[in-house]
Amino acid sequence: MDPPRVVSLAPSATATLNALDAADLLVGITHHCTTGSGAGAAHDTEPTAVGGWITPDLDRVAELDPDLVCTSDGLQADIAADCRERGWRVSHAEPTTLADVLDRFADLAGTIGRDAAGATLVADATRRLETVAAAVDGSTAPRPVVYCEEWSDPPMAAGNWVPDAVRAAGGRYPFVEAGERSREVDPSTVEAADPDHVVLHVCGHGDRVDPATVNERGWAIDAPVHVLDDSLLNQPSPALIDGIERLAALFHPEAFS
Repeated sequence: MDPPRVVSLAPSATATLNALDAADLLVGITHHCTTGSGAGAAHDTEPTAVGGWITPDLDRVAELDPDLVCTSDGLQADIAADCRERGWRVSHAEPTTLADVLDRFADLAGTIGRDAAGATLVADATRRLETVAAAVDGSTAPRPVVYCEEWSDPPMAAGNWVPDAVRAAGGRYPFVEAGERSREVDPSTVEAADPDHVVLHVCGHGDRVDPATVNERGWAIDAPVHVLDDSLLNQPSPALIDGIERLAALFHPEAFS
């Protein structure tokens, strides 16, 4: 049987396929996706860029004759529906919690027939999270209050799986409940929480954010401002586990020295 021809319209799906050692199945990706080595190798061609994350060219996708199209998030729900109307098999996910993110690893692996790789990826992520949990639970330092900002104009406190990520990293997150969407916050809300850490992971900006963005607002807070590549917290892929490890080292350096 020929390997499936996969078009990924979601950076998170592309990153997960990379981690599953399945980048060779990709024949199409978006401009926002990063592929691993060997991408497209199963089909003797490099993956074709088919547009942006929310602006893919589905006619271009059709030219690639996909066996499977991967989408993610509610913002791509209509795109997923359009793909199904064209008769394509679609793997769509809308994870909202850390547990959902891990479940997606196994689901996507099963969809491409690589169940063993999916089980291995989930087991590795679980082991890493358990290692972090053991380290922060053994720390003598209190759990710090953390404010995570996903967007800065206007300031928005990160939701979805980010509250879970902060708690997994040994922090407290009083701004949004896990599973809820990111929401706009006003200065008084942040000031009342008196955060010990501010984390900027502005969507679409990578790590190209100036910490002074927060300092220049005049908010009455006294906390270090950390800038993380947005893929480490905003992307429901294996990169999120990297992000949790980074956060844990920031919040509990004594436990990771």
